[in-house]
Amino acid sequence: MNFKTIRITILLLILAYVGFDTFLTDQRATDWKRSLRVVIYPINADGSEASADYIAQIEESNYEIINDTLVELGNNFNKDFSIPVSIKLAPEIKSLPPKLPENRSMLKVMWWSIKLRYWAWNEDNYEGIKPQIRSYALFYDPEDHKALKHSTGLKKAKIAINHLFADKKYNGQNNVVIMHELFHTLGATDKYDLHSGLPIYPEGYAEPSREPLHPQALAEIMGGQIAVSRSEIKMPDSLAKVVIGTKTAKEIGWID
Repeated sequence: MNFKTIRITILLLILAYVGFDTFLTDQRATDWKRSLRVVIYPINADGSEASADYIAQIEESNYEIINDTLVELGNNFNKDFSIPVSIKLAPEIKSLPPKLPENRSMLKVMWWSIKLRYWAWNEDNYEGIKPQIRSYALFYDPEDHKALKHSTGLKKAKIAINHLFADKKYNGQNNVVIMHELFHTLGATDKYDLHSGLPIYPEGYAEPSREPLHPQALAEIMGGQIAVSRSEIKMPDSLAKVVIGTKTAKEIGWID
């Protein structure tokens, strides 16, 4: 057996292992038989003093509401669990993840995904049990950033990139973003129009049977926004204003 054959064989074995490991990770993440291990990694994305001050006061208790919300919403689907997600907080990371390319061709997105995985592996500073999902919290001073980039959640990589405001008054909204992207890593799909941002009816509506339909009072978590009218939306300011629709529940393994 020559060197080239050995090299190809090793590469194929590595790819087979990665594929099998990804399959097992997906299965375990959505069987909900044990707490899903999630680690949040804070990052000062704009290098501002406001973001630095905010990160300095973050505590794990800031994110307990995500678990509590999942417990409450799980009751609607006969899910009886006390700790669906175990969220831990890592020390601050000093580098930024690779930027998602503007021209999102398949090859460029694939290459970005590879670079992101390497960056996440190289920059992992969490010393506890290996997380099943890595959730990166990139903070920005709201005084200088009135609007933020779209956040991203990758199912196969089990990585979420969250763009968040560095201000306590946005804690509720930030948690909505974190939960939305967490669900992406579990296989949930967006239920809003990618161009307009409007929730797609009916699966993107919290109460699709409401009469009159508008204004909606809540947001479906993957619909992202509260449909105030056919053309007007607003961001939910806390997880108390989100629900999980039937399609999303199926995608994350809550129902068959």
